[in-house]
Amino acid sequence: MAATSRRSRKRTAAVLVTTAALGLTITQAQAAGRGVDPFGVRAQHHQARLNEQQPGRVSLATEGDDEGGNEGEEIAEQADQYAEARTSPGIVAPGAYGAAYAALKNLPHTKGKWRDVTRLPYDSDDPRYRDINSNSSGGAGRVSGRVTGLAADNRGYVYAGSANGGVFRSRTGGGHWSPISDRLPALSTGDLQLDGRGRLWYATGEANTSATSFLGTGVYVLADPRHGEFGRRDRVGGDELESTSIHALRFGGDKVWAATTSGVWSHSTRTLKGPWKQEFAPNPDYLPGGSKASDPNAPYKNIANDIAIDPKDPSKVVLAVGWRSGDTYNGFYSKGSHGWERVTGLGDLPSDSDNVGNVTFARSADGSRYYAIDQSPEQMNTNPDSGLEGIFVSKSGSPTGPWTKIAGYQQLRDSGSALTYDGYQPGVQAWYNQFLTVDPKNPDHVYAGLEEVFETKDGGRSWTVPGPYWNFGFKCWSIDPAKQSGDCPATVHADQHAVTTGSFHGKPYVIVGDDGGAFRRPLNGSANAEGHATDWTSLNDGTMDVLQYYSVGVGTDGRGVAVTGGLQDNGQSILRPGDRVMGSNFGGDGGDTIADPRNGCNIAEEYVYLAVSVTQNCAVNDGSWVSDPSKATSYSVAPPDSATGEARFIAPLNADIKDSDTWVAGGRHVWINTKGWAIRSGSEWTGAFDLGAGHTATAVASSGGRVYAAWCGPCNNQGFTRGIAVGNADGTGWHQLTLPTDGTVPNRYLSGLAIDPANADHVLLAVNGFSRKWTEGPGAGYGHLFETRDGGVTWKDVSGNLPDVPANAVAMLKDGTVVLGTDLGVLVRAPRSAGWKVAGENLPTTAVMQLRTGPDGLLYAATHGRGIWAVDPRRLR
Repeated sequence: MAATSRRSRKRTAAVLVTTAALGLTITQAQAAGRGVDPFGVRAQHHQARLNEQQPGRVSLATEGDDEGGNEGEEIAEQADQYAEARTSPGIVAPGAYGAAYAALKNLPHTKGKWRDVTRLPYDSDDPRYRDINSNSSGGAGRVSGRVTGLAADNRGYVYAGSANGGVFRSRTGGGHWSPISDRLPALSTGDLQLDGRGRLWYATGEANTSATSFLGTGVYVLADPRHGEFGRRDRVGGDELESTSIHALRFGGDKVWAATTSGVWSHSTRTLKGPWKQEFAPNPDYLPGGSKASDPNAPYKNIANDIAIDPKDPSKVVLAVGWRSGDTYNGFYSKGSHGWERVTGLGDLPSDSDNVGNVTFARSADGSRYYAIDQSPEQMNTNPDSGLEGIFVSKSGSPTGPWTKIAGYQQLRDSGSALTYDGYQPGVQAWYNQFLTVDPKNPDHVYAGLEEVFETKDGGRSWTVPGPYWNFGFKCWSIDPAKQSGDCPATVHADQHAVTTGSFHGKPYVIVGDDGGAFRRPLNGSANAEGHATDWTSLNDGTMDVLQYYSVGVGTDGRGVAVTGGLQDNGQSILRPGDRVMGSNFGGDGGDTIADPRNGCNIAEEYVYLAVSVTQNCAVNDGSWVSDPSKATSYSVAPPDSATGEARFIAPLNADIKDSDTWVAGGRHVWINTKGWAIRSGSEWTGAFDLGAGHTATAVASSGGRVYAAWCGPCNNQGFTRGIAVGNADGTGWHQLTLPTDGTVPNRYLSGLAIDPANADHVLLAVNGFSRKWTEGPGAGYGHLFETRDGGVTWKDVSGNLPDVPANAVAMLKDGTVVLGTDLGVLVRAPRSAGWKVAGENLPTTAVMQLRTGPDGLLYAATHGRGIWAVDPRRLR
């Protein structure tokens, strides 16, 4: 598949605004184009599609645009690239994260206290920022990071588990959150469940196979979740489920079942001691320690998605097993006389391997109904509109059926969905987006989550869409800055992952978790004539800061500093001095960032694949560009590699540390911009060096015109290679470094570069992944930090007593202090010291993707799961 076919644009201030600016009238489907990704589509992409359908029209599209593709493929590519950094050239053995966390705990801490800069509301509809590349007015309102687990009781207690920020508790039905899992080694959430005794079960390791799904360290149980906090001693069993992801926990009798990426496991609920029992693994040879464990496809050979337990007989269990893209082992299994056997003859619910992919079950409280969502690998591979096989019900209440189909994607599409255009209809990302729950008092009342929230009150005969993907394209929408979303009611963020029901003061509600946090409405809520709910409440009040940053930028802005950063599926945030609410000035995914230290409203931000945009006014706009395109204040300046697909999903973008007007961008080529924020076209980039066919940059750094670019290619475990090129910004002196073959610099992903401001030949190199102890593969090697003092001719391992944990970013402070951002937080090493310390006392143990020093002298850390934090580096000594 060509790289460009994976790509799509996902931003706009509206579906129809560009056409309105040109005085055209077309349908939503015509404007939207193909391959829309949450949350939005760039206006330029809309216009590119318009040009195809309306020949001769004036174009607003600019260099660097491409024609999109399937969004599911884009997220899959993102998943691949994220995994590559941590696993290539092989796979990660169980115990890696646990060992790294134990080593981290044995290190001393420095002084200094971090401040959570982004612990305040983040308004995706902030009316200040309605520029051409913003999603403001889409209708989601206040958002946070991805919520992948939810549980609630009937006394107002709600528990929300985030993608990589841990578990939070609310005592008021949502909002006013407090973290309760920060003492655990893994903050990635697979599932949250309350059992019949009121205990909270936390399954770590997000299992939706997306790009930023971190592995977990098992299952933990909190006996008193209303008051207590999780600790390491709360783990169930041993390390059997370490380095796995857990899709679902289910209870039957006195047993808990876990559907994981290494098969299905079970444990007693009466005692939490003793090991987990492996109930079923379809391909055990591919598990760690097996004869095929080193096979490149091993991680995809034992994926379990859910477990259905017969309410009348807990010994009768059906397993939903299978890799979302398809494999011969995909299917349903139950225990027979010869062990676990395939289940067939289920009625409308398919049982063949081609049509059983990601599956979610839900059972009614009275045991009279079982429901299921099934994603079909065949549909995903052949149908550009949807990968959904359907939603099904077993009216017998038995997981063996017979099952009846009650919804397909066409019916859901025609029930009030916002996704009605070619190439993006309900279930197009069913392998990534699924939840299902049944009203505890009404077995015919069901909520289903895909990209949107769906509801049926009659057992599936009819459906509505209380939570549409967005409000763009609906007649009620407008870009009016006086309103959140025109005359449309508020909706939820796109991409649904978790759901729960509960009540407070006798009032029942449903809460959904998605890529934008948590949202609540009455269980039997109100809706308008189109079936869109009129009563959603965002629970993202800023106290649950689980925003997933890839980057951070800091610059002066009037009374202080402005802080900005790129986010997974939540665009670009902007926090200016005096703000009590962050705004969103760019939509879609936000990648790398450059902010002018002299003026924080000069911002260059990457969407994905080096699709760079620039603004010189923080993208402040009242939407007037709709009627006058010249009033847009954001400009697409994507380097050519963005159009050809020769850049990574989150590609490196950086400014020279001595000249903030000189930028370096890395795809297959190293691109240089010397116009700073005055750049207005992708054609203004200069190609300084070709890294080579199949090679793509992973990190870039520049000082005084000396440029270093790390790359990989192939970047997966099938022939993984890496290297570093060095040269000058003017295009002279470029050459590939000859990296040592003796393992001095490991054959793993090169993730970060830092240049000594006083000596451009002095460079630090951060290396991702785990060492050879945990990573199988040729040349994996040891160490995570390497140093050269001769421009890359020779290298030295300076890891010292650094824990064996993936390193993502490195910074060299003026006094010689070295700071390293890892998957488990920030570590520092003082000048003339060989020992590492944990930076500060209060930074959550989560992934740190980027480190920046601001013009205020503070060190900023962009975490992928707990927001942006800052500390005075002088306090880290």
